[in-house]
Amino acid sequence: MKNYFVRILTMVTGQAFFALGIVMTIRANIGYAPWDVFHVGLTNVTGLSLGVVSILVGTVIVIIVTILGEKFGLGTICNIILIGVFLDIIFPHIPIANNRINGTIMLIAGLFIISLGSYLYIKSAFGAGPRDSLMVALTRRTKLPVGLCRGVLELFVTTIGWFLGGMVGFGTVIFVISIGFCIQLTFKVFRFDVKAVKHETLRDTYAAIIRYRQRKS
Repeated sequence: MKNYFVRILTMVTGQAFFALGIVMTIRANIGYAPWDVFHVGLTNVTGLSLGVVSILVGTVIVIIVTILGEKFGLGTICNIILIGVFLDIIFPHIPIANNRINGTIMLIAGLFIISLGSYLYIKSAFGAGPRDSLMVALTRRTKLPVGLCRGVLELFVTTIGWFLGGMVGFGTVIFVISIGFCIQLTFKVFRFDVKAVKHETLRDTYAAIIRYRQRKS
């Protein structure tokens, strides 16, 4: 269980960094990431906070991917709840960039913080986030390449978010082009092989806890 405690702490820390990175890319004020265009658009329409919208969207996505036959883990559930909570805690404390140069610097810093959060979160091996699970589910169902499914999905949510008032701009392009490089560089620095990670489903976690309790008794 000590190992589980370390993994959970790693997962929560990763989600906190992920939320911080998201807030920084939004506060950069030069265009949001695709999913954040959608989330901010929904906040404009509903009046709900960014964190609450993130939680609601994540919940709907998990329901969809479950119907499509995808399994999820403890990390998926924590991703939905904790990132939303962290977003609302962090958001008021990050200032808005006052020009494009500062905004670009803030956005790039946010990308690397998101990458660090991704490293810690994936390393914990408690399951993929809901949006990644949706991408995988669409890939399995359509038999199309994963890159194409991700691109179509992000174009779809970006378009809807833009119509709802989410900001699409220079920063959106930077995010789409650069996020893969930032993640790859971060993983290389930490010598992290993402292919070696075997994610644990919710059923696996439950079974491990039961086995631990049986050994203790």
